[in-house]
Amino acid sequence: MTEHTRVDYGADDVDAKMRATPGPTRIHDGQSVAASKIVCSACPVLCNISEGRTGACDRYANVAGALIRVDPVVMLRKHDGSETAKAATLVPFVREGEAWQGDILADERLFVTGIGASSTYPDYKPAPFIVASQVDGIDMVTVVTEAIFSYCSYRVKIDTDRFLGPEQASVRYRGEVVGHVTTAEYGSQMLSLGGVHHLTGGSKKEGRATCDVMLALGNRDAVEVTIDGGATLALTAGRAPIVDGVLEQRMRVGCGSATIGIFAPQWLGHVDEVIVVDDHITGVLSEHQAGRYIGIGRSGIRVRGRKSTPGRYFQVANPGTGWGGTDVSDPLEIIESIDARIAWPGLRLLMVSTTGEHHAYFELDSGLRPVPKEMPEAVARVVARIGENCEPSLTSVLFVGGAGGSLRAGATDNPILLTRAIKRALVNVTAGGAPTYVWPGGGITFMVDVTRMPLHAFGSVPTPALVAPLEFTLRMADFAALGGHMQYVKSLDEVLRHGSYHVDGAPQGLVLANASAANPWPLSALAMLG
Repeated sequence: MTEHTRVDYGADDVDAKMRATPGPTRIHDGQSVAASKIVCSACPVLCNISEGRTGACDRYANVAGALIRVDPVVMLRKHDGSETAKAATLVPFVREGEAWQGDILADERLFVTGIGASSTYPDYKPAPFIVASQVDGIDMVTVVTEAIFSYCSYRVKIDTDRFLGPEQASVRYRGEVVGHVTTAEYGSQMLSLGGVHHLTGGSKKEGRATCDVMLALGNRDAVEVTIDGGATLALTAGRAPIVDGVLEQRMRVGCGSATIGIFAPQWLGHVDEVIVVDDHITGVLSEHQAGRYIGIGRSGIRVRGRKSTPGRYFQVANPGTGWGGTDVSDPLEIIESIDARIAWPGLRLLMVSTTGEHHAYFELDSGLRPVPKEMPEAVARVVARIGENCEPSLTSVLFVGGAGGSLRAGATDNPILLTRAIKRALVNVTAGGAPTYVWPGGGITFMVDVTRMPLHAFGSVPTPALVAPLEFTLRMADFAALGGHMQYVKSLDEVLRHGSYHVDGAPQGLVLANASAANPWPLSALAMLG
């Protein structure tokens, strides 16, 4: 952190007409600071910012000798279904004594988010915005801030059967380790990225790379990462992943056994055996309970691997990017034997993957050898239906942050009461207006889908750490009971006219944007009253 302190950052002037000018010095924290500079205390970096320049985070600037927040604060407008309301609108705060020129004050469907709201870390000052509102006759208050997170990470869900890398393998960005492969889930591979040890526990280069990849992922920008012993991935939140240059299309309908169970009746009368190739559980129709249920007889075809229960096999091949997430390119490789006492010439065999992307149809010849044949139309229809039942492959990015420490002091002078109120469901915790899941147990560890947040909701500081919006909404009476900073509560009218209560760094404008139609309205009284 020392390398950033008292360093003038920001390669670009905030205004090309403004230039830093030399002047006398003044004292800040016992050290000399040029009078033409401002010491920004929004985070522990304490940048000295020359006039017309921004700090290291590009979030604060020295404009005509005043510290301002460069980005506007984002407010949500309740979704009304109209197309025209979806456009974002910039609305400046008016200066003291000026008349309000807009009409949005009459619109009660507004919610102040933490995006652009400024931070007061470490929170020896109340949160930048503590906003009063009334919903269904109930007095409410929303505590709004941008939180600085060293303790934060992402859970990245990648819808693919393909092998991305061994569990616990390192994930790298720009050559630096920024996370690891974690346990796979049903139809998806999972990554854990970021975290305090990568941000602060390694080299400076590792910390910066970790912060950069987290910032990009949270803001829904594309990133490329590599996995030790595995694949190269191009990832964008809310879009299909690209694995080793190949765009993923489908998330599997289920494992091999589940695919057998779903489609067994549709194969009856059209094939004698179906093998659904899967890295985890390969299904064999004639042995499977579903096959027995519909009257499919044994075929005498045995696959490799370890038998679990009838018709379910583990470890038929190694993990890979081939059929069903295995390293198999020729499905016949997994056939261990064909029992001549049971099998017969002309036996109809379908081999298919769990997404239907790989499929082949065979018939046994007189020597009981599988011979490729043109797939009958009835069989092809079922293969197509497997694909139809596969959901589109996506990259899901969930931000996990620990909102502890002094952050809670921005809401109350007795922080434990805020934590307890959250656990009692008296407080609705949102991030940029998006709903969060608060983990049980101690502290305020929450998780949010970044695609439900407004675009570019995240920022960073060079400590390094991520900056994310956070809002606590609760009834006014409960806020007072937990020792909330009641003297700093402002109406929405006051917020729009004068900005945040602390003048230094107050945002200079507002952006109005629609809340996601999929998100519950953060100010809903029902959300707080259960």
